[in-house]
Amino acid sequence: MEAKSANGGIVNGGKLGKFPLTAWEVTVASAVVFGFLAGLVGVYLTMPASDYSFLKLPRSLQDLQILRDNLESYTSDYTVQVLFGYCLVYIFMQTFMIPGTVFMSLLAGALFGVIKGVALVVFTATAGASSCFFLSKLIGRPLVFSLWPDKLSFFQDQVAKRRSRLLNYMLFLRVTPTLPNTFINVASPIVDIPYHIFLLATVIGLIPATFVTVKAGIALGDLQSVKDLYDFQSMATLFLIGIASVTPTLLGNKNES
Repeated sequence: MEAKSANGGIVNGGKLGKFPLTAWEVTVASAVVFGFLAGLVGVYLTMPASDYSFLKLPRSLQDLQILRDNLESYTSDYTVQVLFGYCLVYIFMQTFMIPGTVFMSLLAGALFGVIKGVALVVFTATAGASSCFFLSKLIGRPLVFSLWPDKLSFFQDQVAKRRSRLLNYMLFLRVTPTLPNTFINVASPIVDIPYHIFLLATVIGLIPATFVTVKAGIALGDLQSVKDLYDFQSMATLFLIGIASVTPTLLGNKNES
């Protein structure tokens, strides 16, 4: 049972154990995982016989460079399989909040260039965020309460204050690192953000940071660290875009007070 806390946030009235998901929720999540794995097996079976020991989720720039060097030889001849496999992996990572999508965005730039890379990353990131949104709507409530109770209460309060101009606020969150994108994906259905607003803010809001990352992927060999992606100029630009997106909300609140 749920109840409102003193500050208006939602608190979980029941007691959460060490593992907050029920057997049914674990079954649903497992079914989604096996669906993704089945798709990846299908991609693997349609690729030519070769040594695929290089295929693993990149956790460093060195891993990413090895993956890029090996995939380049396949991308031109097996474009559909590479694209399908890329999309499955990216959407899977977004759905289950697995860190490392920044490396996948860099890989898109390295393999497909800026325009195609940005389109690919925005599509897969939006699809993954949507998948996470609906999975969280179905089974994620106890997990969110367990992992981020304070952050969830803060997010709900902010959404309630900006309900009339929610799209501007969601755009601000997507463009700036105010809240992690993974948290936004999983918490949005819990605080009753309509999906059409979530979708539109995701598609538009991800473009600036995606452009920065994908463009950097073209010069992958010049990167020394992932931190090099977001220098002062890039961060300042993203914040300016974020401030511009939230200004109508701030002005509206001022006029209404």
